[in-house]
Amino acid sequence: MKTARNVAIILALAGVLYAVPSSARVADFVLWLLFLGFMGTLAWFAARTYREYRPQLLGLEDRRRATLYGSIGLVVVAVTATARLWDTGPGILAWFAMVVIAVLGAYSVYQAHSEY
Repeated sequence: MKTARNVAIILALAGVLYAVPSSARVADFVLWLLFLGFMGTLAWFAARTYREYRPQLLGLEDRRRATLYGSIGLVVVAVTATARLWDTGPGILAWFAMVVIAVLGAYSVYQAHSEY
């Protein structure tokens, strides 16, 4: 019963978006608000995680810390440029290369920290 109610709500919202003029702009605005909330939550989580693990991060040697921060920055650039990079074939390869390099860098820091 609960599933049928949820499906009916989704269908009603889809009907409103279809029938009301310029409702696409409202839908875009709502989607932007959801995205903004998601990014805010992600930033809060990153700040909280940094504060929790700050002694371990500062305990890393400078080269490892630079590798970790570079990997995080590379992921941010890859996520930011996803729409543009996925428009071309070489862009897709560059995107995958950035993600793989970032994951390998973060894994190498994790492995070195675990051995210590």
